[in-house]
Amino acid sequence: MVELAIVSVYIWIGFVGAISFMEAWLKFRAPGVDLKIGLSIGQLVFSALNRVEWTLAFLLLGALLLNIESVPNYFWGIILLPISFLFIQSMVLLPRLKVQAQEKIRGNSSQKSSIHIYYIIFELIKVVTLAGIGYMLFKF
Repeated sequence: MVELAIVSVYIWIGFVGAISFMEAWLKFRAPGVDLKIGLSIGQLVFSALNRVEWTLAFLLLGALLLNIESVPNYFWGIILLPISFLFIQSMVLLPRLKVQAQEKIRGNSSQKSSIHIYYIIFELIKVVTLAGIGYMLFKF
């Protein structure tokens, strides 16, 4: 079952990397994609990414629980880090970003916000942590 945990971690990294660090800003460079269309696409894509991330997080946890005897106690604390960031993103940051996007789509000027910066920082920490977790899993 450790193999399922490893696969889950690296697929998770791949999804976050492809969406957050590539698709998110590239869509605004495509011909014909204005701010409203880009924000609408972004809402859809990040909502789907969030569901995929939760699925992969549960697969990771489930695989580790099925192999609990070989998982060191300290590792559970490490696993909670990316899951905690995902929880904060899901419950705090994404809902606020959705409100901001809706305001911009409606044509209302919203003030500059640091929520995107926090989201990006969380994504970076999450990917680095997941890479470390993936490396550690090869030792189980």
